[in-house]
Amino acid sequence: MTTLNADPQELTKFGDLAHNWWDPDGEFRPLHRINPLRLDWIDSQARLAGKTALDVGCGGGILSESMAARGADVLGIDLSTKPLRVAQLHAMETGQERLRYREVAAEALAAEMPASFDVVTCMEMLEHVPDPASVVRACADLVKPGGWVFFSTLNRSAKAFVQAIVGAEHLLKLLPKGTHEYSRFIRPSELARWCRDAGLSNRGFKGMQYNPVTGHYWLSDDTSVNYLLACRSAP
Repeated sequence: MTTLNADPQELTKFGDLAHNWWDPDGEFRPLHRINPLRLDWIDSQARLAGKTALDVGCGGGILSESMAARGADVLGIDLSTKPLRVAQLHAMETGQERLRYREVAAEALAAEMPASFDVVTCMEMLEHVPDPASVVRACADLVKPGGWVFFSTLNRSAKAFVQAIVGAEHLLKLLPKGTHEYSRFIRPSELARWCRDAGLSNRGFKGMQYNPVTGHYWLSDDTSVNYLLACRSAP
């Protein structure tokens, strides 16, 4: 019997917040604010128009829907039922036809549909699963030869603890308390190693910065808190 690579408490946590997923001023406000940065960075490298894309851990579909709007045919997958239903309903409301969703694990989909996608994204998800390296391997198996894989997560650093947990959850209340668990944060060197082990080549990191006074987000070379990693599979 295969053990599902998911934490029931994490699924419940995000399921309980699902009804607020598309509220730009609600609990998921930071996701709405950073999504254009992530989308533009992904699109600048992978050129989404006309591509097939997979969004692993899609939640309520913020990134999935925006990739479809850029011209990609997108499949969003997640194991939390309520956010998926929210994503499906929102796609129906917006009339987005390039988008579909499934409740399936990345590992199971990799066994079913290996080498099927031009672009695979896995944003803010690795720090919420028991075995993140398994998800990285699944993403590598799902992407086509020469395709792109993008990850984003949180660095396990003192600065990330102060900003992402103490600051964002407790002081600024940008996120619900308990959103993140520091022990699950992932150092860039760890993620890079998992990608290499899965046969992906590292094409560059980007850090994500936030100014609590102005509310401004931007990309930089500082990966000490939030960061993104672009990889490619061998052609």
